[in-house]
Amino acid sequence: MGYPLHLRVWRGDADGGELADFTVEVEEGMVVLDAVHRLQATQANDLAVRWNCKAGKCGSCSAEVNGKPRLMCMTRLNMFEPGETITITPLRTFPIVRDLVTDVTFNYVKAEEVPTFAPGKPQGEDGHHRMQQVDVDRVQEFRKCIECFMCQNVCHVIRDHEDNKQAFAGPRLMIRYAELEMHPLDTNDRRELLRAQAGIGYCNITKCCTEVCPEHIKITDNGIIPLKERVVNASYDPLAMLGRKLLGKKRPADA
Repeated sequence: MGYPLHLRVWRGDADGGELADFTVEVEEGMVVLDAVHRLQATQANDLAVRWNCKAGKCGSCSAEVNGKPRLMCMTRLNMFEPGETITITPLRTFPIVRDLVTDVTFNYVKAEEVPTFAPGKPQGEDGHHRMQQVDVDRVQEFRKCIECFMCQNVCHVIRDHEDNKQAFAGPRLMIRYAELEMHPLDTNDRRELLRAQAGIGYCNITKCCTEVCPEHIKITDNGIIPLKERVVNASYDPLAMLGRKLLGKKRPADA
C-alpha cells in the first residue's frame, strides 16, 4: 500500500546550496535509498547520489539521515514516525561535489601512507605460515570494514577542525593500521608512523566512531586503544627505554 513521504534533500555543490522539499509516493518495505531513487525518477532527474550494491556492503550510499550518518540502503522507512519528514544531507566532514555526493579522496590519500603487509619467512618446514585461530579472529574483525567513512564523518577531530586532516588519519585508517600491526605474520613496525604521521594521540576515545559503524566493528576498544598502548610502550615507557639502553636497541622512531 502506497503513501506520501515528505523528503527534505540537500541540493547544491561546492559553491553552496540549500534543503529542498519534496513529496514522493512510496510503498511499505522500502528503504531511504528507494525513496531517493523514486525522487530521481519522478521529480529530480539531476539529483546526484552515490550508490552501488544496495545491500549494505559497498558503503557507497552513506549520508546523514535526520542528522545521523546512515547507509541509505539499510535504513528502512518504517523506522520513522508516520508523517515524519526525512531530511537527507551529505556527509558533513568531506567537501561537497554535488547534492548528496562528497569527495572522500582524503581517506584514500591517507591509506597510501600505510606501509603494506610484509610477512616474514614461513615458519613451518613445509613452507607454510602458521597462525593461531585467535589471531585470525582478531584481525578478521577489522577486515569487515566496507569504507562507508561514516566513522570518519563523526570523528570530531577531523569533522570540526579542517586543519587536523593533515595530522590525523581518522578511525577508518586506525583500523587499517590495527589490521596490519596485530597480524602475527607481519614484520613492519608502524608504531612511530601511528604517533607522528597518523596522529593517534589526537583521538580522545569518545567512541562515536564505533557507534555509527554498520559492521559493528569495535573500532575504539579493539583497534585504537590497543594501538595507543603499543605506541606508548614503544616511545614513552620508561622501563622499555631503560631496556633498550641496556640492550643497545633503538626505539622505532630512531631505527
